[in-house]
Amino acid sequence: MPLLVWDLMHRHCYVNCNELIEVVHPQQDYCLGFQMRGVRLQKVCCSSGIADMVLKVFFPSCCSSAESGILIGRWISEQNSAVILAVVHFPFIPVQVKQYLSELQRVTKVNVSVLGSWNNSKQEKEESLSEFLEDLGTIFSHEPWIQISKEGDSKFWSCSTLQKRSNNHREEEIILVYYDQRKVMLSCLHPPLDTAATTAQEAEDASRLSAIFDTVAKSKVLFMTDKYDDGPIKLTHWQSDGVEASIIVELMKQASVPACMLLTFLLLLISGACKSRMLKFWPLSFLWSKLSTCEQLAHRLQHLQVISSNKKAQNQTQLMRKANIFVSLLIDVALGILLMSWLYRKNRIGHLADTLIPVADHVAEELQDLLQWLMGAPAGLKMNRALDQVLGRFFLYHIHLWISYIHLMSPFIEMILWYVGLSACLGLTVALCILSDIVALLTFHIYCFYVYGARLYCLKIYGLSSLWRLFRGKKWNVLRQRVDSCSYDLDQLFIGTLLFTILLFLLPTTALYYLVFTLLRLLVVIVQGLIHLLVDLVDSLPLYSIILRLCRSYRLAAGVKFRVLEQQDGKPLRLLMQINPLSYGSVVQTYRLPTYSCYPKDSWASLCKKLFLGELIYPWKHREKQD
Repeated sequence: MPLLVWDLMHRHCYVNCNELIEVVHPQQDYCLGFQMRGVRLQKVCCSSGIADMVLKVFFPSCCSSAESGILIGRWISEQNSAVILAVVHFPFIPVQVKQYLSELQRVTKVNVSVLGSWNNSKQEKEESLSEFLEDLGTIFSHEPWIQISKEGDSKFWSCSTLQKRSNNHREEEIILVYYDQRKVMLSCLHPPLDTAATTAQEAEDASRLSAIFDTVAKSKVLFMTDKYDDGPIKLTHWQSDGVEASIIVELMKQASVPACMLLTFLLLLISGACKSRMLKFWPLSFLWSKLSTCEQLAHRLQHLQVISSNKKAQNQTQLMRKANIFVSLLIDVALGILLMSWLYRKNRIGHLADTLIPVADHVAEELQDLLQWLMGAPAGLKMNRALDQVLGRFFLYHIHLWISYIHLMSPFIEMILWYVGLSACLGLTVALCILSDIVALLTFHIYCFYVYGARLYCLKIYGLSSLWRLFRGKKWNVLRQRVDSCSYDLDQLFIGTLLFTILLFLLPTTALYYLVFTLLRLLVVIVQGLIHLLVDLVDSLPLYSIILRLCRSYRLAAGVKFRVLEQQDGKPLRLLMQINPLSYGSVVQTYRLPTYSCYPKDSWASLCKKLFLGELIYPWKHREKQD
């Protein structure tokens, strides 16, 4: 079967068939033609260049077996299209139908009217029925009057239009498009992702297809009536056999109201405590801004405020964002509870505490061995012995202090880990952030070594660069932020030469210590970066959208595709409209939740420049909200 696809996300339109005649881009005005079994099909249009002579009738597949009656729907004059929404059965009173449609227009804001007649001749054998259906066109003023009928046992359908002014039947250049009413109503048509490159013509192409989806989606009130309702009008649509509902969903809706009220009250208390003046004083303000656990708790607090808000979602994007946050919180807490249950089984907390002290001692011993190696002749390099001994003993003293601190805290480590493990009930991300902070605290001596070495190295680099400008008769103008010419006397040049020589010969020793401790610091930053990468993945991944794409892909539509069902000379072309879902990459890109990045925004060139000049690299320095 030939397949015609209209993809809004990539704005491609193509036909897949054995004998392809023409494939063109939907941004142009065109009529797409192709051959199937020797039959030439002309003016199959799917873009802004839709021919005015071609009538498109979108007919719900659920009404194929409906009894005879009249067709109600929306007429889109700009596209020369008719979107059929339901079939009204006999008997009915025309005045009551008009009143019902006017009330429906007031509620849905959709211009719903009677578009034509529907004749299922397989069920209705009377010869006068077709004439009666044609006479209904004089009661309901709509032009053209669409007449769709089923021809006995034939699989082909007859679709024609009646022009009241000329009183002629037209049976040519009509396309009958079947669509799944339920899927179209529940789906959300997504515009192209590259909106910056989208032209006005491309936006118009997307709006033409979205008009069909919006018509069905806004007519949800029409689909809330079924054949069991005691009313003067009987309809056939996708819910005519019974309104789709779930007792579990209704009970959850009723229970969510008091739960949200209680959660809102608790969040107000927590947010009020977080905004208190106590947290604005040092060192609480410093810890709150630097610890990743505090950042994650504040981030989750914002998520809870979004979920518990009584403000109704204004559009599909806000609704999906709430659903993604809710599912992300549920999975995060579930994984945290699983981690907590694993930690408290078989006394794993005690084993972890017993392992932590020997590991800290082993790391300290390795650092001592590294410093002893640097204080000798590392890799055969000749170092400045006096500076080498001073730096080595300075760092060894810090390691001695660190070991004493660890052994002083050893009786309380198991209790600390026991209470820290309870925080996993707040979510896996909170537990990972606590792990990152513990790694930062346990490697604080490495951070101190890195800061000392970086400051000393940076001082010498900037001193050498300043003295190098002195030799060339230059100086740095602080006010104008540029290098200007300057004349120096002999004493200044002599002192500058002595200082330059001293700094230059001391630079290799300082650079070696800086290089070693920078590598150790980068190793710790990489470990923390991997932990925060996992936290950001859990925080930003739109799990609800991915599950929706996996289970009900039609809910996330990127475009539509048309499959040819039947075609015969003198009969309308019958197509089946199917929803083309978003790709998984587009789903993640469209519905990714905002997160707090803990990585520096510097480029690789800027990062290498900072490392070369000895400037400090803080992982938390550029912690800002990103979309």
